[in-house]
Amino acid sequence: QVQLVESGGGLVQAGGSLRLSCAASGRTFSNKAMGWFRQAPGKERELVASINWIGGRTYYVDSVKGRFTISRDNAKNTVDLQMNSLKPEDTAVYYCAARNSRYATLESNDYDYWGQGTQVTVSS
Repeated sequence: QVQLVESGGGLVQAGGSLRLSCAASGRTFSNKAMGWFRQAPGKERELVASINWIGGRTYYVDSVKGRFTISRDNAKNTVDLQMNSLKPEDTAVYYCAARNSRYATLESNDYDYWGQGTQVTVSS
């Protein structure tokens, strides 16, 4: 079993930055691919960024490329999402997710563990 706890959300002006962090419990964190998803009101949950078990391969949705960076520290059981140049359309609840596989996918249904979510609001 893996428990995920997100932190770092909040209110920021457009152009600002936030860093989200996800702390994972359990000894098998390093064997799991991780993802950050988001869900805005009235929209489906979408994958924002993902990272494989040793961080060698990452994926970003087109809308955040060049602005967001996902990273992980397997020694600390954490995965972070650095968000720069934030836009109002980035406003959403952001979720950390873990997959019982070393390799990430794009589909939320492939992820086995989820955090409770953290709100990110970007004002214009």
